[in-house]
Amino acid sequence: MTERKPPGVDFESWVDKQIREATERGDFAHLSGKGKPLRDLDQPYDELWWIKDKMRRENVSCLPPSLVLRKEAEDALEAASRAPTEAALRRILTDINERIRAALCRPPEGPPLGLTPFDIDEEARKWRAQHGS
Repeated sequence: MTERKPPGVDFESWVDKQIREATERGDFAHLSGKGKPLRDLDQPYDELWWIKDKMRRENVSCLPPSLVLRKEAEDALEAASRAPTEAALRRILTDINERIRAALCRPPEGPPLGLTPFDIDEEARKWRAQHGS
């Protein structure tokens, strides 16, 4: 809608006309979400809902660095257990261990880190037992 409201025309009737014309053109016929209930109608109003929704959609977090590293370590351990080869497992764990060691030398902001580097040989042994190698 690039048209501007003409001077002297009642605003409501101008908007109603725009909606009617768009409906006649079929502009509303194939909208995503058509016929679906609105999300979170039963939740209390939160003025920051749109920010939280965007952060959830884009997988953005505002956690303290220590908690982010804990989550990354957890994800790395899971990824290592699903690694296609032992070499891939070792690469994944070596990378996260370097980050853990750096954080232990210079503790990040937030709650205590509560991590120690992974024992790569022990995790490789578990991986071999799991994969029958």
